[in-house]
Amino acid sequence: MLTAYSDTELQLTADVLVIGGGPAAAWAAWAAASQGVKVIIVDKGFLGTSGAAAASGNGIMAPSPENWEKVVSERYRTGKNLANLRWIERVIEKTWLSLPLVENWGYRFPKENGESVRQSYYGPEYMRVLRKNLLRVGVQILDQSPALELLLADDGSVAGARGVQRQNHRTYIVRAGAVVLANGGCAFLSKALGCNTNTGDGLLMAVEAGGELSSMEASNHYAISTAFNATVTRGVPFGWASYTDEAGNDLGGYINGRRDPSFLPNALLKGPVYARLDRATPEVKAVIEKSHFIAFLPYKKAGIDPYTERVPVTLVLEGTVRGTGGIRIVNDSCGTKVPGLYAAGDAASREFLAGLASGGGGPNAAWAISTGQWAGVGAAAFAKSLGAHAHERVVRPTGQAGLRSHSSASETFDSEAVVRGVQAEMFPLEKNYLRCEQRLLDSLTKLETLWQQVQGNPKQDTVRDVEFSRRAAALVAVARWAYFSALHRTETRSEHIRVDYPETDPNQLYYQATGGLERLWVRRDWVKEASPTPPVLTTQTTASVSKL
Repeated sequence: MLTAYSDTELQLTADVLVIGGGPAAAWAAWAAASQGVKVIIVDKGFLGTSGAAAASGNGIMAPSPENWEKVVSERYRTGKNLANLRWIERVIEKTWLSLPLVENWGYRFPKENGESVRQSYYGPEYMRVLRKNLLRVGVQILDQSPALELLLADDGSVAGARGVQRQNHRTYIVRAGAVVLANGGCAFLSKALGCNTNTGDGLLMAVEAGGELSSMEASNHYAISTAFNATVTRGVPFGWASYTDEAGNDLGGYINGRRDPSFLPNALLKGPVYARLDRATPEVKAVIEKSHFIAFLPYKKAGIDPYTERVPVTLVLEGTVRGTGGIRIVNDSCGTKVPGLYAAGDAASREFLAGLASGGGGPNAAWAISTGQWAGVGAAAFAKSLGAHAHERVVRPTGQAGLRSHSSASETFDSEAVVRGVQAEMFPLEKNYLRCEQRLLDSLTKLETLWQQVQGNPKQDTVRDVEFSRRAAALVAVARWAYFSALHRTETRSEHIRVDYPETDPNQLYYQATGGLERLWVRRDWVKEASPTPPVLTTQTTASVSKL
């Protein structure tokens, strides 16, 4: 279906194409349109209801100016010397200045003493307002239209993208002067709330076009959920829980009155864990049921009183969505190595904001608002620099795995089986949370086999077949990059835990860039130029590493 153009293919042109449908994509499209250029945005779902932000409420890292210094300092400490003070300051300032715009567009923040309190948003309403604003400024929205591959011009600059439209059962192509990838991270189809549209498609597209990723070892964020409804991953209510084992023995789980993030993974490896929200005061209960009602809903549906009854809990993988890894950005406009290609939100690496720690919640919400705008303005400027004939450039599609095959065999690969194979390596805590060299090598060997499978013939009888074949390839690709990066960072730092290297190494103050398709590579990008060890480039295949 995607190997040749057809009479039924929708063909469009734009100055800027934005790929994605969450806050970062919406802010990028608005910012580009504000520069007076034509903007098209394509979303895998319905822009306004798909993605993690639209699924529930969320905090925003937008402190008032008198608290900026304190918040910047706290965020930098959380990043353990890998975050960037200047970027943290940029994000906070841009977010603070941007939130009044949302209010002007129609969003109603709560009031306190007559002043708006812009510290959180209700996802469905927030995204409804953003969509309405995009339509108001003339952005063309293509819903149910997942982008599957980028287009490149002869000079190596991005020239648009190609995808499928589910409801119209056809392919589409958008020729554009610049592209913003804002289609989220990768949660490996774990069913975490709002995350099943986040399957790493943008990361694969970026690398195929010549881009790089960074901090992919920070790809193993897990979130607490009830085991009877392992979808709603909102951890705030569990800060008031007591934890017990099967027999009812108290498991503790707190350090200085705060929930220990490492407690639950280690406890679950020993056996079932139960939680009861019996530490919640009446005031806390009111907050939980009002501000975090999506987390309270599973209890209500099941007829369970979480304050008096024990419920089994589990951990759900959120991967890079609330981790850090993503497309490497190389300048203040969120540009990538590929001319004309920009990245924003969870699709971009958040290492400057969080190091290898999670930026989930308020920090990531602020990152989406700020990087979306920087990327949108940067993309608009690049598109303008090309002049009036940008759409006449000769282009070539870049997608390979899951889209095209050079195999002469007629049999197609089973995309569902490939997805299950990836999940078998990425979901288990003993593989992805507690990492060690041998387990990483074992998983990389299996992922390499899956990668060879997705090089074969993809099933393309329907547009859904095309989408799912490509999705399977993206999941394998992201898993390989994640574990290859994890293998080469020989320390424990923030969310990256190596049981064979349990200490944080003060000499490993670098980001790990990574990429490659058939041949994976890792490069050290030092945070401090005066590093005692020079940068190291590793260009080994998975197979050769597994023999060490």
